[in-house]
Amino acid sequence: QVQVVESGGGSVQPGGSLRLSCAVSGSIWSINAMGWYRQAPGKERELVATITSGGSRNYADSVKGRFTITRENTRNTVYLRMDTLKPEDTAVYYCKVVAGTMAQYWGQGTQVTVSS
Repeated sequence: QVQVVESGGGSVQPGGSLRLSCAVSGSIWSINAMGWYRQAPGKERELVATITSGGSRNYADSVKGRFTITRENTRNTVYLRMDTLKPEDTAVYYCKVVAGTMAQYWGQGTQVTVSS
């Protein structure tokens, strides 16, 4: 069993900041990529940011310059620092983990609401 648990969501005003965390535990021996995706009401799930085991990062154009993804390999944890948040960033944010076996695991999601 592999557990993927997100935390750190909440409500914030436009221009504010949040940091999401995603911790992976259980029977997983190695992790390739880790990433964050989001799904707004009525929309499809979309990529926000990913980071490989070697530290290569990829961001959606809509968040470049505002969001930063980092990871702690020793703790099997990935973070998403979100600055200058906009109302259009409102969504449920999901963590995705790609194991060394290429199996994929998703967390349950954490709500981020940006509103004045």
